[in-house]
Amino acid sequence: MEFSWIKTDEQEEKVRYFLQHHGVSGRLFKQVTGQGRILINGRLAASTGVRLQQNDRVTIQLPPEKAEQQVAVSIQPLNVIYADENWLVVDKPADLSSIPGPTNQTDTLLNRVQGWLQQQNNTETVPHVVTRLDRFTSGLVLLARHRFAHSLIARQLTDHTLDKRYYAIVAGHLTTTHGFLTQPLGRQGDEIRRRVMATGKPAKTEYWQMTKLARATLVEVKLHTGRTHQIRVHFADQGHPLLGDQLYGGPLDQGITRQALHAYELNFYDPFTQTERHFTSPLPADMQAVLKPL
Repeated sequence: MEFSWIKTDEQEEKVRYFLQHHGVSGRLFKQVTGQGRILINGRLAASTGVRLQQNDRVTIQLPPEKAEQQVAVSIQPLNVIYADENWLVVDKPADLSSIPGPTNQTDTLLNRVQGWLQQQNNTETVPHVVTRLDRFTSGLVLLARHRFAHSLIARQLTDHTLDKRYYAIVAGHLTTTHGFLTQPLGRQGDEIRRRVMATGKPAKTEYWQMTKLARATLVEVKLHTGRTHQIRVHFADQGHPLLGDQLYGGPLDQGITRQALHAYELNFYDPFTQTERHFTSPLPADMQAVLKPL
């Protein structure tokens, strides 16, 4: 696997800094210099301190990627929204874990991705889950198909330019049509449940009221941070837990028994094609059923 860039400016620059500016992390750079190769205009670079000139072509050749652990193959259905050599976008159903865990090693989203790759005769790819969802949350999940793509997209996660939007149905009626929830989130010991805590990590959730139901509200939500259970905890703390969310006290008598949360939109910048990527997913049937009385 190799990637190339052309140096377009006139400023002299060491090849290691040039690659750093193009998203090659320190960890990946060590792998390239240790087991891969750096080529300048088709010739092996003498050192990482070589200075580049305008119009030089820089190529990195990556060694084969090894999975940290063997993931079992599942041939259960997988709804692939988009696929190219760098990215995979899938629509995850509710009641499917994103990655293998202690109680399920054989049929998670990642297991199904391995099955899909096998069907594509692509068994050397090591997929990386970028936007993981809780088991009972449905919707769009982005996977990087190799470590370099994962390294590049990690920057967008860190600076929050990767835009994730959700639909949630929360109990009761909100007092404002638009707002931010910024309470810090954490947990006590090893408990699964997260809490609003003064000593927690910063968290920011933005929401817009969409539709009022008799005893609930449909909201659009944007995550500005990615804390575990963030949407669920923030709304529960306001006295508006998600319908069906038993862990955070959501009502179970309004037509849905899993948290009413769906990742419906995903936007990110594709550094390989230098274009914006935009994906959407329709509201699943169980959440649509809650809205039908309208």
